[in-house]
Amino acid sequence: MPSLKEVKSRIQSVTSTQQITKAMKMVAAAKLRRAQDNITQMRPYAGKLASLLQNLSSQSEGESAGYSTVRPIENVLIIAVTSDKGLCGAFNSNIFKQVNRHIDENYKTQFASGNVTVLPIGKKALDYFSKRNYVIESDFWNMFAPVSFEKSLKASEFAMKGFLDGKFDRVDLIYNEFKNVATQIMRVEQFLPILPAEDATDSNFERDYIFQPSKEEIVEELIPKSLKIQVYKAILDSNAAEHGARMTAMDQATENAGELLKELKLTYNRTRQAAITKEILEIVAGAEALG
Repeated sequence: MPSLKEVKSRIQSVTSTQQITKAMKMVAAAKLRRAQDNITQMRPYAGKLASLLQNLSSQSEGESAGYSTVRPIENVLIIAVTSDKGLCGAFNSNIFKQVNRHIDENYKTQFASGNVTVLPIGKKALDYFSKRNYVIESDFWNMFAPVSFEKSLKASEFAMKGFLDGKFDRVDLIYNEFKNVATQIMRVEQFLPILPAEDATDSNFERDYIFQPSKEEIVEELIPKSLKIQVYKAILDSNAAEHGARMTAMDQATENAGELLKELKLTYNRTRQAAITKEILEIVAGAEALG
């Protein structure tokens, strides 16, 4: 049985840890509210742009048509979005597992040839992929604190230019989508080439949209913009999901600390009671010996 001093020291340590996890939960809750507002406001705009993107891609000409070009898959770019910090449960490890699974199921041959490049977003992704057998593009990991469209532009423009130049034949996006505080949905999306709309036809397209100043100008402007918004939305989603995951993890850690404190206090009381009983027995035995 541990001594009273040892048990008391552990109680103090767990109490301090519990106070830290409570504080971290409150900080995560405050950040989550702002991040949730950002992604909630972005989703309708990004969703409409995505539907337009699929329709416009079939109507595009010139450079914008290049974003829809389907080529044999020899070189692949995977954009993996994680967080800068840990203590958010399995949030980051799920991304790592998904990237590995995605490569193993779809790009095993390309990976063996060194033709799969990972673009990590977030310090955790940078640390993980740089320490393993991956070809990485490490110039765009710093997207958070704070999240901004200007930062995400650099990553999206790199991927878009690489695809147009033929450096990459496929670009995939892997991230956690925010659903609620306790739930994050793993998303694996084909970023480039643009997937055509399943029901898009020339007649439907012309009937649904009125072009001004001209269809060509709008197509040339809207397709690149929509692609950039798609990356920015993924980063906003991941940011909100991260704070939700951290809030849930810290809440669980606080509860676990509370359960551990109950056990430690029970152990402390039992140890203290055993020590008092032992002292009483020693006193009685000493008194009987004197008698």
